Amino acid sequence: MNLSLNFEESAIRLLIFLGLLALIALLEAIFPRRRTSSDRLSRWPHNISISFVSQLLVRFLIPVTAVAFAATAQNEAWGILNKVDLSVGLELILALLLLDLTIYWQHRVFHLIQPLWRLHRMHHADLFFDVTTGIRFHPLSIVLSILIKIFTVFLTGPSAFAVLVFEILLNATSLFNHSNLRIPENIDKFLRLFIVTPDMHRVHHSTDGAEMNHNFGFNFPWWDRLFSSYLAAPKLGHQNMQIGLPIFRSRNEKLIWRMLTQPFRDA
Repeated sequence: MNLSLNFEESAIRLLIFLGLLALIALLEAIFPRRRTSSDRLSRWPHNISISFVSQLLVRFLIPVTAVAFAATAQNEAWGILNKVDLSVGLELILALLLLDLTIYWQHRVFHLIQPLWRLHRMHHADLFFDVTTGIRFHPLSIVLSILIKIFTVFLTGPSAFAVLVFEILLNATSLFNHSNLRIPENIDKFLRLFIVTPDMHRVHHSTDGAEMNHNFGFNFPWWDRLFSSYLAAPKLGHQNMQIGLPIFRSRNEKLIWRMLTQPFRDA
């Protein structure tokens, strides 16, 4: 595996991630969709810290990124896309669609299978919905997600460039569609033809179980419509809907050490 490729990819993704995090945080502060939280300064350090812990664990347990693995798969001609002769543009489009479809179904399965849900529900336990919710995932959930992506790369054979584009896109859309950013309704209606918007994904973070089991998409909104999991809006409206889970609602559950143990507790 190419260690220099790992380092270059990490540097590129980190710079883009930090820039987008700062930009979206600024925009949602200026144009908030819902009433803002006075708890932000105490929540954000823990949400950001758990993302940092996740990255450390991934680097410790998995010595290769999905991008570097894709480069090896390309050299070894592993995967469907490495068996056919496609233009760069068509290969990129197919790769992005296949990877995004995988993430959609991964998300749905994490809601369906109880041990996986116990890992994933920490993401849903955030009582507020803003840009840092988009990086608040349990480290073990992130490790499983990386392994699923690597296995998908092995089966489908996307180029390293396509996987890098997908990883950057996935990080960017997670920050964007979890943001507390107010987008005019007519613009939101147009945008969600092509990308998952904050209003579309916020429904998925409702305490209402029926609403939570809709709008699983991260990048593209088409899978939810195709597989009948699309819901246009919460029944109480975006201003009145309740965010989070019925459990883990005490103030100390926002602390990183409490978040890390949530999969193993029910209160």
